[in-house]
This record gives sequence, C-alpha cells and structure tokens, in this order.
Amino acid sequence: MTTTQVRAACPLDCPDTCALLVTVTDGVATAVKGDPDHPTTAGVLCTKVSRFTERTYHADRLLHPLRRVGKKGEGKFERISWEEALQTIAARLKPIAARDPQAILPYSYCGTMGLVQGESMSSRFFNQLGASLLDRTICASAGATGYRYTVGASIGTDMEQFQNAKLIIIWGGNPIASNLHFWMRAQEAKRNGATLIAIDPYRSLTAEKCHQHIALLPGTDAALALGLMHVLITEDLLDHDYIAQYTIGYAELKQRALEWPPERVAEVCGITATEVVELARLYGQACRSGDGAAIRTNYGVQRVHGGGMAVRNIACLPALTGAWRHPAGGMQLSSSGSFPVNRKALQRPDLLKGTPRTINMSTIGDDLLKTTSPEFGPQVEAVIVYNSNPLAVAPDSSKVAQGFAREDLFTVVLEHFQTDTVDYADIVLPATTQLEHVDAHSTYGHLYMMANNAAVAPLGEAKANTEIFRLLAQHMGFDDPCFQESDDALAAKAFDTTDARAVHFDWESLKRTGWQKLAMAEAPFAEGGFPTPSGKCELYSSAMAQAGLDPLPTYIAPHESLASNPALAARYPLAMISPPARNFLNSTFVNVKSLRAAEGEPHLDIHPDDCATRGIAAGDMVRIFNDRGSFVAKARVTDKARRGLVVGLSVWWKKLASDGKNANEVTSQRLTDMGRAPTFYDTLVEVEKAG
Repeated sequence: MTTTQVRAACPLDCPDTCALLVTVTDGVATAVKGDPDHPTTAGVLCTKVSRFTERTYHADRLLHPLRRVGKKGEGKFERISWEEALQTIAARLKPIAARDPQAILPYSYCGTMGLVQGESMSSRFFNQLGASLLDRTICASAGATGYRYTVGASIGTDMEQFQNAKLIIIWGGNPIASNLHFWMRAQEAKRNGATLIAIDPYRSLTAEKCHQHIALLPGTDAALALGLMHVLITEDLLDHDYIAQYTIGYAELKQRALEWPPERVAEVCGITATEVVELARLYGQACRSGDGAAIRTNYGVQRVHGGGMAVRNIACLPALTGAWRHPAGGMQLSSSGSFPVNRKALQRPDLLKGTPRTINMSTIGDDLLKTTSPEFGPQVEAVIVYNSNPLAVAPDSSKVAQGFAREDLFTVVLEHFQTDTVDYADIVLPATTQLEHVDAHSTYGHLYMMANNAAVAPLGEAKANTEIFRLLAQHMGFDDPCFQESDDALAAKAFDTTDARAVHFDWESLKRTGWQKLAMAEAPFAEGGFPTPSGKCELYSSAMAQAGLDPLPTYIAPHESLASNPALAARYPLAMISPPARNFLNSTFVNVKSLRAAEGEPHLDIHPDDCATRGIAAGDMVRIFNDRGSFVAKARVTDKARRGLVVGLSVWWKKLASDGKNANEVTSQRLTDMGRAPTFYDTLVEVEKAG
C-alpha cells in the first residue's frame, strides 16, 4: 500500500477557507483533516468538511453525462457519451447565438469559491459567446456595496487579531455554524476576559454562548446603529482626533444621528432603550480605554430592503470611536478586498464584443418567464448552470420552477449530484469535486492565498469545470489560444504579483506549501488610508448622492413590515428568516445521509406565545404561507425565536422535504436598497397547523 498526503483547500462558500491535508492510499482519498500548521485552520474542521470523502465517494455521485428522457422536473435520464453531450449542446447553442447570443444565460455562484474552477474558463467561454452577463448578487452584494461606500473596499480586521479584543460584537451571524475558526478566536478572547455580544433576531447557538443577546426585529439593524451613534455623540464617547483626520461628513452625520434617541430606536427595533444605551457605552468606553473593540458583521444583516444601508451604518462606528487604531479593533464584514485577484487575466473580458445585457440571478424566477421585449431583450432560450442549485436556493421558488419547466428552454447543468435543479436539465454533465482537480483560492474571512492540489484522479467520467468549458469552446469553434490554457497556467495568473500584498506569490511554491499570507498591515486603517475617493472613511458619501441614495446613514424599513405595509402585516403577522442550518452549507451536503440525519427534518422554530394563539403544539406539522406560496415543517416551540418571528433553518433540497418544498417558496424577488441583492429575511408569513 502506498500512502501520501496532499495539500488542499476547502472550496465552500465559507469565510474559513480551511487548509486541508488529504490522505490518499493507493489512489483513494481515505481522510480529510485540517492542517495543524495553518494559523487559522489550526487542525480543526467543521463536521461537514471532515466528511468530504463521504461526499466525493457518495453512491449517488453523477459520473457520466446524461440526457433527459422524461418531463422536466421528473428527473428521468439516460446515459450518453461525452461526445454526444457536447455535440447536442453545441447544436442547440449555435443557432441561438446566431440569432442573439444574449438569449443564452450562465447561472453560477459559489458551489466552489476557487478562482480557477469558479469563474475563469467559464467566463472566457461566455464572453467569447456574447451571452448575457449574470449579476451574481445572491449572497453578499448589498452589504459589500454599503461597506464599500463607507470604507472603500472589503478590507477589515484580520481574523487572527480577534482573540486580542476585549469586546467583540457579533452582528447578524452565527459563527458556530458558519464561521467556526472565527468562533475559536472569539472563545479565546472570552477566556482572556473579553465580553461577547450577539445582535440577532434569533437566539442562535452563538447567541446562547455570548454574554448578552440583543434580539432586535429583522431588518432594523440600521436603526440600532443610528441609536448607538446617538449615544456615542451625546455622551462624547468619540475619538475626535480620528474623526478630524480620517473621516469626512461628521457634522452632517451628527445632525442625522441626533434624530435617533434610544427611545425611538427601541420602538423600531423591538428592544429596550436601556439595551441601546448600555451597548453604546460598553463599545465607546472599550475603544476609549485603548482595548480592542471589534465588530464581526455577517451577511444576515443585509438580506432585507435596507440591508446595504445597515452595513454602512455599522461601518461608521469604528471610525467614530477610533476603533480602527487597534489591530484587534475595527470591523470585519469580508476580507475579500484584501486580495489582488487578477480577474482580467483569468476571465478575459476583452473577448467580449459589445456590452451584453445583465440579468440578476436573484430575479431568475421572473426573468425566465419573460418574453422578448425592447426593455428586457430576447427571451432566455438556454441556461447553463454550474456551481449553483437555483431550484433550491433562489427566492420565490415556485416561479423559479415554472421558468425552468419551460419545454422551450434548453438547460445544461454541471453537477456532482442529482439536485433539484438537475431534475429540470436537458443535459447533465458530471463535474469533479475539490479532491479531483487543481484550484487557487482567495478567501473572505482571513488573509491567506491558498492552493488546492488534486488528491485523486476524477471518478468515472467526471471532468473539471475548466475542462468542460474547454471542450464546449472547441465544439463551438472557438479557436483563441486562451481556451487551451491548463488549470496550472490559470492558477499561476490568479494573483497580481505587481501588487505588494501578493508580491511573493508563486504558484509552484504555493502548491508545495499550501498557503501564504498576504503582506498586510496589522491594523489596516490605523492611520486612515481608506480606499475611498476621499481617502477617508466617508460618513457622508458623495458617490451615494450621485447614485440617488441618501448620502448619510439612515434607516430603511423592510419591504414587508408593519411600517411599510400595514395591510400585508395584518394578513401575515409573523416575520420569517431562514438562516443556515448547522449541518448544511446553502444546499450543499443536504444529500449526505449522516449530515441530514443530524439535522433531522425541516422544522420551524416558533415562540410559545405565537403557538398558543394558533393552537400549535411542539411536534405539529405546520404550514407556513403567504401570497407567494407555502411549505410544511415540524414546529419546535421555543423562545429562541422572539415573539412575532419564525425561523426555518435552511436550505433543504425540496425533493427531500415531505411536501417537496422549502423556505424559498415564501421568499421574495424584491431587491435591496443597493447592490441589487435578494431580501430573503424580509418576509412576512402566517403559520397554521397543516391539514
């Protein structure tokens, strides 16, 4: 027996991007462990990724190309050869492209976060084709936009500094489930005397382990941030020197914040004025004492109408208090802007001829049902789905299903398993998993460039995404030499080596070591240097004014709330959020039996008072519904959900639920205030016992 150990990286949509060590015995991956030498992974993996071999060698892996033989949605296929699959796809795409290539749409997101297997050869293919562009908004674009208007780029506190903080505010996230290695740092800080505060409508696993949980109403985070500003200003818990040197717009911001006394904030947020005042004092005094006071904001904050503004408001706080001066102070939303990714070299936008239209992935339900018009352009005639499962994860799911059910829509899906989306495909192409291909990774939770080496040969006839798009390019007659570049050649272009942050990047070296930290300052904004137009933290944003947005922090009520729509709130009085289940990652791992068994079945957490008025008992099957649709789940009666809130941990494959539906039956295609993102947590519903 020959046993080796291969350096790899976790590809999943998670800020941790763990360094992996894959044990391979006689060509078979037998174990996946965390690299003990990688400073953020520290030898620890989440339950999901520690079972990655179970997923790679799953009995249900798609290992051969398939062609649909039943009706769309039935999931009936027959095996075909690669050549037949590629010829069929080219024969369908060529006449569409000849009429108008914008009638062809790519649909992808972060099934892999890899710079090579994510968007490199695929982007080259669609750029050469002239297909519609996809606005990839479904996760982070609202918060990223609000943060960028304020701070300039997705740069923030180094995750490795959080253990040195004396106050950590975890705002809109559940890191025990979705950011484990940050949570390890937060726990170390707690052992060293730090105070941990959770701000979340739901008492999550993380909130239960913090010193305090502030359970505000969904979509009211922006108001809470304004209330904190009010107290910081009126009690003079500010760093006036930092404000004077490194911010613009303080005078205007002060006037706005004074409109938000704690009593007003308490009424909007459904909390007490005392909670607002005490949190502001705790934060301001920690910053004033020179201790690290850090905010870890996650994307739960921004999945509502005013989500971009909420993140912007929160991002003003470290500048007002000078928290950025301390390496363990400031804020982290994402570290992705720290990486000088060479996207032009990877994706080749120069291949585009003209400017195709852009379709928002968050409105795919409506857009697949639109016909040709001057405003929309050509009807979508073909979709190629990769690294995503829109039938499960996109909002307003019944419309998504209607769109993909169109008999005149040609759909190709690259996948590992027969997901809900695969059931609607005309051609299915088997893709490799992370253990079977090469990739390079940036991250959005720490500051290490990462390499993934292929540990084993592709199973069956599976091919890497890059190879599939190379073959499609060949069958479409694309002869640009860029379509012949190898995965290693692509990975070698991943980072811009002229940038000082990645000046020592060398792909062959990175493959050997597995990871290399960027050259970044310990406290990125200790002396200003914000990558904004002014070079300062923009409390007042001229760019926002030019975009037709309020240039100052403000509060934007949810689309679906008593304040915005009292008639709707009368019919559907319960707010619903659908945060990640601990054992799933979006819709990945739902079909891994051991993880699904740990999660149980779809359930809805509902407060005892809300159950009592509806005659619901623990264990009852309940129907959750609104005008868009409904789904069924088992009731868990718990005060983890505050009154007026129900929580459906997600995202289940619909086919594995008792009624063939999931939480996205009731979510909306309405978009956020900025960033054109979905409003998953801006949802009103009613709940009743299932008949």
